[in-house]
Amino acid sequence: MLTGKRISDRYKILRMIGGGGMANVYLARDMILDRDVALKILRMDFSNDEEFIRRFHREAQSATSLTHPNIVSIYDVGEEGDIYYIVMEFVDGMTLKQYIQAYSPIPVEKALDIMKQITSAVTHAHQNHIVHRDIKPHNVLIDHDGNVKITDFGIAMALSATSITQTNSVLGSVHYLSPEQARGGMANKKSDIYSLGIVMFELLTGRLPFSGESAVSIALKHLQSETPSPRRWNPAIPQSVENIILKATAKDSFHRYSSVEEMEQDIETALNPDRLNESKFIIPSDDDATKAIPIITNDEMFGNHDETKILTLDEDTVMMEPAEQSSGKKGLLKNKKQKQKQKKDKTKKQKQQPKKKKKWPKIIGVILASLILIAVLAVLFLPGMLAAKDVKVPDVRDEQLENALSTLIEQGFEIGETVEKPDEEIAAGNVINTDPEAGDTVKEGSVINVFFSSGKEQVEVLDYEDRNYEDIKSLIEGFGFKDIEIERVNDDSEVGTVLEQDPRQGDEVIPSETILKLTLSSGPAKITLKDLTDYNQRALDDYEADTGLKITIAKEEYSSKIKEGQVISQEPAAGTAVEIGSEVKVTVSKGEEEIPPKVMSKEVTITYDEELAGVPQTVTILIEDLNNNMTEPVETFEMTSTVKKTLQFTIPHDGKAGYKIIKDNSVYDEGVISYSDS
Repeated sequence: MLTGKRISDRYKILRMIGGGGMANVYLARDMILDRDVALKILRMDFSNDEEFIRRFHREAQSATSLTHPNIVSIYDVGEEGDIYYIVMEFVDGMTLKQYIQAYSPIPVEKALDIMKQITSAVTHAHQNHIVHRDIKPHNVLIDHDGNVKITDFGIAMALSATSITQTNSVLGSVHYLSPEQARGGMANKKSDIYSLGIVMFELLTGRLPFSGESAVSIALKHLQSETPSPRRWNPAIPQSVENIILKATAKDSFHRYSSVEEMEQDIETALNPDRLNESKFIIPSDDDATKAIPIITNDEMFGNHDETKILTLDEDTVMMEPAEQSSGKKGLLKNKKQKQKQKKDKTKKQKQQPKKKKKWPKIIGVILASLILIAVLAVLFLPGMLAAKDVKVPDVRDEQLENALSTLIEQGFEIGETVEKPDEEIAAGNVINTDPEAGDTVKEGSVINVFFSSGKEQVEVLDYEDRNYEDIKSLIEGFGFKDIEIERVNDDSEVGTVLEQDPRQGDEVIPSETILKLTLSSGPAKITLKDLTDYNQRALDDYEADTGLKITIAKEEYSSKIKEGQVISQEPAAGTAVEIGSEVKVTVSKGEEEIPPKVMSKEVTITYDEELAGVPQTVTILIEDLNNNMTEPVETFEMTSTVKKTLQFTIPHDGKAGYKIIKDNSVYDEGVISYSDS
């Protein structure tokens, strides 16, 4: 496991952040420049494969010539033992594929901004004669500020006069493959334009234009099917924007943009008012467009994925041309096998020619024969006479270095290199092993290299503070500390944030003997809310001071149960655990609501006694309400005929009113009127 290792005594590996077909990518810390970098390391199963190593170095060499704000920078290339690596700019964000999956469909303006950055980068690459050949969202990174960077120019083809490409297969993801690549032809700048069109289609629709049950079926669609209208899935796309996609993904590269720069200019003006309603792009008719397309098989497409080579031209190199360009030519340059055949034929002819007679004197032949005899005798007898004896290397493992060296010298061995390195089991200063190893049979006087222990490996403690423990848990555990002790305390930081650590950053420790102590935030302290019902203002002020809460009166309401100025309800409810400093809203009573009195009327008929024959009768009317009482009459009058009267009452809420009519000192009528009476 590489996590925690320091490469070339400079790059401290923190964690793996990605991987590909031939390399894994790690987040690392450049200890010299004190910055995070991305470290691409060739996978161990390829470290002994010279072809893969050449491809790996070619990736770095092709990319280092590119300097552009939208291209991932290459800082360094190197190797340490069997580890081959490239140091690249670290982009803190996600791939464009992940971005599309998270935010699809992307708004038109945002999608065009992303495409402008991508096309700007590819334009720069093309100007430097480099074709990417594998443009897809997986190879595009986008940071938290929306800045876009293209990575992985690892299979880019250098279009220089001194290099050629032999292509036995189609490289790159089949979903973004140009028709010419699907046919097994050579990728060119217009192949990148096609892939850019597919990426733009996916940005705006959240889907790919072509899908199928197998890679071959998808490749055939790239060859045979026209790109569907992206407006079918996203009607918000203006026609001017759709036209860019349709033109970029034309099957015949002749009908695509002449350059990525032209496509970039089209993207910049796509939302101009005068272009929003432009006519749909239609590929010009071509009577000669129908072409025979070779049958594609899985073996042809993907069987020899790693056989693309960039070779320097020399006398044995043949310039390969795409099939459609070489068709009809009368002959090709001779290849290496043909030249070898020519050499064999020439040698054969030479052998068939009659030998010339030797003119050496016979004495020379005698001398030669004598020398040969002497040489044979030397070979047969001298080795036995002069050869050193076979001896076995003594076992000096776990001995102190000084004693081990003395033992080896005493037994006639010569000391070569003495190499110090860490070891988990052998004590510091003692021998780990030798080369040749103990027990090996060697010649007396052989050179012995000795490896001795510097003790258990010490590592430099990283800075864990202000990082979330869950994010770095696997990283910490990878160091193999003896134990990890965690203490949690209340703090305003996010839950799980590392507040303190011991040992501190930069301390050199032996992980297997070290206990790492971490103090983590459990978030701000919390308290359980009391029931504030019936609390008056003074009680609320005291509770606020005691708890550190912020209590605010959200509103006031009338209440027939809670006295004026006291709490009716609260939010959050009683029993809720809240952080110190949180706001608690209360509703306060305004007391019982004052309901206005009701004015009611009652009509009464007071009859005249006819037997009195015109003698007046005296009538007194008494009313009991808010404005009157029964001690004072509201009206007194005499009548000589029947009279109708309308009595007015002012009645309080939930109260009553009464009346009494006295005629000639006798109660004629009386009654009670309630507030609730209609």
